[in-house]
Amino acid sequence: MDAFFASVEQRDNPALRGKPVAVGGTKARGVVAAASYEARQYGVFSAMSSQLALRKCPHLIMVPTRFEVYQQVSRQIREIFLRYTDLVEPLSLDEAYLDVTENKFGLKSAMLIAQRIKNEIQQETRLTASAGVSFNKFLAKVASGKNKPDGLTVVLPDEAEAFVEALPIEKFYGIGDVTAAKMKQLGIHSGADLKNRSEMDLRRHFGKSGSYFYQIARAQDERPVEPNRIRKSIGSERTFGQDLESEEEMLPELQRLAEEVAYDLHRLEASGKTITLKLKYHDFTLNTRSKTFFSSVRAEEVLLDIAVELLRTPFFPTKPVRLLGITVSNLNYGKHQSGQLSFPF
Repeated sequence: MDAFFASVEQRDNPALRGKPVAVGGTKARGVVAAASYEARQYGVFSAMSSQLALRKCPHLIMVPTRFEVYQQVSRQIREIFLRYTDLVEPLSLDEAYLDVTENKFGLKSAMLIAQRIKNEIQQETRLTASAGVSFNKFLAKVASGKNKPDGLTVVLPDEAEAFVEALPIEKFYGIGDVTAAKMKQLGIHSGADLKNRSEMDLRRHFGKSGSYFYQIARAQDERPVEPNRIRKSIGSERTFGQDLESEEEMLPELQRLAEEVAYDLHRLEASGKTITLKLKYHDFTLNTRSKTFFSSVRAEEVLLDIAVELLRTPFFPTKPVRLLGITVSNLNYGKHQSGQLSFPF
């Protein structure tokens, strides 16, 4: 879907149409969950702090999230997918993989199916979607972002190699900002550069992920569409340009991480009993601290309270911190959530 949360808000409130809109956060604090295309023109994107977003776009309109509405629209879109195939693997509320090799209409053209799905989404929800069509998940995923909004991009088998070679490295699905920066330091700026590296070389620099990078540089991805795939954990982490040393520096970062994790938990209708704080120090040593509760946790403020306690227990970090992360595991799926813990921390 195109700028899903923001597009739903603009659909439901005509006063927001054509204006820069950010969903989530407040003017005082928080993280942008989604930004309209008008806001993106000013450099406002999801996962950006609200304060930074407002500095980039002072006339940005901030609206609260309405997860119940987004979930309802997501279910409506999922029903459209299921008209064509039962092999639907959701990535999030607004995105999914579909295997249409054998589809319910017997259509031979995946491009035609994608166009029909786009049309039905627009007719029934008054929202636009972008589609990527290819012979594996990696190529379809990357193609889906090529011509947003309302795009349809097809990558044929004989086009795949050239398509990947021309991709800027930051456009590769599975390569985040930190990894992209490291690749650029190694002289890897495009798919062609990545393809020139051996698997051994990539594994030396990126561990097990190096084998995945080696394969996608050659347009290879054998992963099937898994309609019943269930995530075992939900988390977020951030590596900092400058090491953090004080609690005053770390608390705002924990707040941002807690908000991102809470957002994903709501999006997936999940909650979890085990909360883990990840700390990586300036010397790259790693420390994790976990706590498991009888009842499940989903709310941002509860996640933040637990993360802060884990930061302080058994003692506050004695070395500079280069990475912080919060992960929720031991997950339960469904609308039920616990706003409070069943016993004190």
